[in-house]
Amino acid sequence: MKRSVPALALILATFLATLLAAGPATADPPGEDLLAQHVFPPELVMKHAPEIGIDDKQRAAIKDVVQKSQARFLDSQWELQAESEKMVKLLQASPVDETAVLAQADRIMDLERQIKKTHLALLVRITNLLTDAQKAKLRELRDRR
Repeated sequence: MKRSVPALALILATFLATLLAAGPATADPPGEDLLAQHVFPPELVMKHAPEIGIDDKQRAAIKDVVQKSQARFLDSQWELQAESEKMVKLLQASPVDETAVLAQADRIMDLERQIKKTHLALLVRITNLLTDAQKAKLRELRDRR
């Protein structure tokens, strides 16, 4: 069964993302995201904007932060796709050049790290735009789910 390069690239990118997401083993309970307890995604903030009292200045600032991050995400995702396709071509060779594959894996993992860092920066910036009372109310609303 022969797969297209984009399909293989997607499979490879998914595999690498899964490996990175797994990360090192920890003593935390499975499924518990310790970072998520302290930051707030834009969807949650905007969903509950009236309940937590988001003002126009905060709304505009959140919108600006999200738009800037989305541009970075898009650029990084396109670059990640291109690098994943290069990896697929390397893996299709016979014999496979291990050194080249590992170097390409480093490039892919660096891009994935940049994407994760951009995402974390977005979450921190949004959280910093909220008052302590708004954060407390969001935690309460999030914990009800």
